[in-house]
Amino acid sequence: MSKVECSLCPHHCQLGEGQLGFCRTRRNQEGRIQSLNYGQVTSLALDPIEKKPLYHFHPGSAILSLGSFGCNMACCFCQNYTISQGGAEEVRGQLSPEQLVELAQETTMKHGSIGVAFTYNEPLLSYEYLLDVAPRLQQAGQKVVLVTNGQIEAEPLQALLPYVDAMNIDLKTFAAEAYERLGGSLAAAKRTIEMAVHAGVHVEVTTLVVPGISDDSAEFRAEVDWLAAIRADIPLHLSRYFPRYHYDEPATSLEKLYEFQNIAQEKLTYVHLGNVR
Repeated sequence: MSKVECSLCPHHCQLGEGQLGFCRTRRNQEGRIQSLNYGQVTSLALDPIEKKPLYHFHPGSAILSLGSFGCNMACCFCQNYTISQGGAEEVRGQLSPEQLVELAQETTMKHGSIGVAFTYNEPLLSYEYLLDVAPRLQQAGQKVVLVTNGQIEAEPLQALLPYVDAMNIDLKTFAAEAYERLGGSLAAAKRTIEMAVHAGVHVEVTTLVVPGISDDSAEFRAEVDWLAAIRADIPLHLSRYFPRYHYDEPATSLEKLYEFQNIAQEKLTYVHLGNVR
């Protein structure tokens, strides 16, 4: 049987019968791409909205946060690798779209939650589930939040954006080659940011400042210039890296974070430091 192409993300995996894609969440099943993580839940928690991190979207609110499994990048420094780089063995339960909407409404009544954040792993890999549940959540008065690496093609993203209220999008580095080494595409991440902003979605951006990967000052200046050209009031979160997963470089120095903060504040209105006391 001939191979089938998965067109969701920039990998465009060519999958033979039964073969899994790079993300480990999509498979060729009898000539059709099948999602393996539809409604599959590995993590469920009530979080402050600031933990996403979103500092300028209903600050002080709580949000029901849900994660599945899988990722379409392979960052050696992944801070959440047990579920992002894991598989179905991490699943703890399942929620149909109807069940998630009901749970979200209950959480609003009991705890004042504003909606649902799809987070912890890469939520765009649950694309079919998102298309089913996000409109239902909005109709029920729930906010829909994505915490994502932005690795998705333009056409599927365009179909999803009307049902998304806010996104925190990772911009891992501003070097195309470094992105490729991490299994991703700088062009895709940039396109996702631009499309979301232009669609009226509330967007905040996070850059994890990783020694040897995303700590070059000239590259970071280029990132800031690019963001400011879109909108100077896009909040930028500069997060401190700590050794994790397969990467053991020392933690990002506070001096480097403060340097980057000063660079960003020359052009951007809101610059926040994360993973610092």
